[in-house]
Amino acid sequence: MQETGLSTAAAVTGTEQSAEAAGTSAETESETASMTLQTVLQTAETTKAESAAEPDTSSATVTAAAHAAVHQSSSGSTTLCMTVTATAQTALTSETEPPELPECRAAALYCVSSGELLYADRADEQIAPASLAKLLTAAVSLKYLSPDTVCTVGSEQALLHPHSSLCLIRPGHCLTLRDLLTGMLLASGNDAAYTAAVVTARAVSGKALSDADALTYFAGLMNSLAEEIGMKDSHFVFPDGWDDPAQHTTAADLIRLGKYVLTVPEICRIAGVYQTHIFFRSGENAGWTNTNQLLNPESKYYIADAVGLKTGTTAAAGNCLIGAFVRQGRTYLTVAAGCRSNADRYLLTEALYARTAP
Repeated sequence: MQETGLSTAAAVTGTEQSAEAAGTSAETESETASMTLQTVLQTAETTKAESAAEPDTSSATVTAAAHAAVHQSSSGSTTLCMTVTATAQTALTSETEPPELPECRAAALYCVSSGELLYADRADEQIAPASLAKLLTAAVSLKYLSPDTVCTVGSEQALLHPHSSLCLIRPGHCLTLRDLLTGMLLASGNDAAYTAAVVTARAVSGKALSDADALTYFAGLMNSLAEEIGMKDSHFVFPDGWDDPAQHTTAADLIRLGKYVLTVPEICRIAGVYQTHIFFRSGENAGWTNTNQLLNPESKYYIADAVGLKTGTTAAAGNCLIGAFVRQGRTYLTVAAGCRSNADRYLLTEALYARTAP
């Protein structure tokens, strides 16, 4: 399965289609009282532990402004105990056996507000990132450029892989970085990812890099930021998360990535929107729909507490989803990776989110 953009008149709408039809494509710490998040993540497959956790007030908590921009949530506090299990069939906070979870390659549930890892299943196993990598692409671009930077779509579009998911921008289109990232995160546009990458790489390097060299330079920026935020078991090659033997991540690192992007208000605002209409600086306009069905009020997978983040689907990655939620004033992240179907990634996410209930 891949994620793609379909054009209808003047509007562009992001949807998903099967991999059989499209081929291989890119979709894409707080401290605890007894152990750090990194230690917990590294032992998630072999250890069960319970401990109280202290909030991380530096980066683990989303700012009030970012929350207000993407979701309204009731106030309150829920104290959860941390239990790490090695299988997807073990209950965390209940003595009763929960329903069997959909099959996946890796999964995790993390409370951002308290710094507690609530669940982990094969969280340190290498997986392909698919379009989840676009969250890192957005973070890198916004680290170096203003959201209002005007970007011109160029010849880098010729380097897109066949069957790429698109938001249907075209060479010559001019739009702000904010709008470019909207097409990338909502409609999962690989075309937007490539333009954001080359524009950022040339600005940071100060050189007139070729398209290919700019993409390579940007991959270096991705890996630098990934290391900076603690993604020790990840390596990135393409800004859109296209499958490559050298490109990989883990569910533990995706939690770290999600935790970081929740501190970037611009990403929170974009990734929390279900539908939007954009007017380009060059005169064109487009309507984009988020591929994340957690945000779709008409979807059976809709969760009112959801505030983002990103879907991803490729042949190597399977069906993936990083979910972000605000429940009773507390923020949570879920990772569902390597699910067999689109439905399974949402069912697994729902099951993980259900474990946050008081």
